[in-house]
Amino acid sequence: MNDRQDPYAHDLYAQQQPQVYGYDAYGRPVYRPDAPERVYDAYGQPLQQAQPQQPQSYGYDPYGQPVQQQPYDPYQAQQHVQQQAQQQHVQQQPVQQAQQEWIPRQSGPPAPEEPQESQEPAAAPAAEKIPEPRTAPDYRTEQFSFIEEPDEDSEDVIDWLKFSESRTERRDERKRKGRNRVIALVVVLVLAVGAAVGWFLLSDAGSKKGTGASGGARQRDVIVVHLKETKGSGSSTALLVDNAGSKRGTTVLLPNSLVVSKDGGGATTLGKSVQDAGTGGTRDALNTLLGGSIKGSWRLDTPYLENLVQLVGGITVDADTTVPGASSGDRPVVSQGTGQSLNGQAAVAYATYRADGEDPNRQLARFGQVMQGVLKKISTDPDAATTTVESLAQIPDPSLSVKQLGASLAGLAARARAGAYDTRLLSVQPDGTLADKSAGMVKDVLGGTVKNADKNAAARVSVKDATGGKSGAAAAQVALANGGYTYVDGGRAGAAEAASSVTYTDDLRAGEAKEVAKTLGLPDSAVKKGGSAGTADIAVVLGKDYKGGS
Repeated sequence: MNDRQDPYAHDLYAQQQPQVYGYDAYGRPVYRPDAPERVYDAYGQPLQQAQPQQPQSYGYDPYGQPVQQQPYDPYQAQQHVQQQAQQQHVQQQPVQQAQQEWIPRQSGPPAPEEPQESQEPAAAPAAEKIPEPRTAPDYRTEQFSFIEEPDEDSEDVIDWLKFSESRTERRDERKRKGRNRVIALVVVLVLAVGAAVGWFLLSDAGSKKGTGASGGARQRDVIVVHLKETKGSGSSTALLVDNAGSKRGTTVLLPNSLVVSKDGGGATTLGKSVQDAGTGGTRDALNTLLGGSIKGSWRLDTPYLENLVQLVGGITVDADTTVPGASSGDRPVVSQGTGQSLNGQAAVAYATYRADGEDPNRQLARFGQVMQGVLKKISTDPDAATTTVESLAQIPDPSLSVKQLGASLAGLAARARAGAYDTRLLSVQPDGTLADKSAGMVKDVLGGTVKNADKNAAARVSVKDATGGKSGAAAAQVALANGGYTYVDGGRAGAAEAASSVTYTDDLRAGEAKEVAKTLGLPDSAVKKGGSAGTADIAVVLGKDYKGGS
């Protein structure tokens, strides 16, 4: 039969299958390459029948079988290389997965990508190249990036340590503050005890010494009162002192001849200061002189003094002289004697009376008597005393309100009614400065220190009117004031004198005495050195030859 079917085709196919003769060093099967049957490649193309060759042995497999050298087939070699790559990929895949399970994330270069199978056949190499087995990458320790996870337990420990430390610090701070408070309390207690002991010792010493030197530290209420005469230019000045430490009251009489400083420099007398500088300037000058603290001024003109005496119901004094009536033959206004009752008009007449040629300090003492008599009759209640002052309808001085004056008078009234009140005269030397004994009284009564006015200031000129007229002293006062001198009122002479005189006691004042004579229009023959000029530096007596008053 011409049939192409071959009953032995199956056997022939079986014989065409490659036979495994062994395995190479990598465990791969080795086939017989020189089969005489026709075989086909992977694409179904017939391969040329290989010529039988004698097998050549070039080595042995792992099982001791000889390995024959095969002729080179490019397609079979390519298929062989692909099979080896697939086997290696399958073998290495689980190893790589295992490595990925324990190998941490690293900061080094990425691992090489797996080679992908090419869809097109690559050119066969000139000779068969056995690929080397792949091994795991060699990682180094410095390539790993370790991520330090926060430890919550460690943070809790740190927080607890901070809390414990802050609690300890706060406790120590409280202890320290407590110790400081205890120390401060002890210091305060010690100071308080010391102050109490010191006060007790000082108060005991003060009670023993009365108005001694320790009285300088006591509290005092001091006001200055000026009795101003509406008929004439006369005035009288006194200090009303309420010493709370010694619980005594005192009226300090200040002579008009007392030299005080004046605003703008220089010096003047107290009487002149009251007329020229007023209450404010005079108060400042007295504070400078006496070193005290006069809080306010009270100007008591004679009509207000009359009303004040009437408001308190009259006063009682021990009159040292008789005050005559206004006209000859009239009944005396005040009779000499003890326990004389005076109404308002009589009190004013007695307080301002000065006989011809009488020492000015005698009149000043009478003014002190009237003031002490008023204080004995005024109310000790501050409100009632204030009501009395308001009834006078005075314009108060800016330094002393009506309420303040009422309170001061009430305190002084309590001293006077208790018998703890006296009147004292501040002694003044002929030159107008305070004597040493007056300095002691100022310290005891006023708690101050005397600071006399500058003796090198402008000369003080005392003028006594003996012209027999009424305008001589006034004209001389104007002329001397214009010449820069301090005028001191010397009063009126009992009898007229024919010639005027200018007397000085200190040779340093001789030149000024001549200048005073020229200022008054008197000849140089009127200037002479005399015994005493009283409270002034230069004494002038105006006679009938003085033409200034005509």
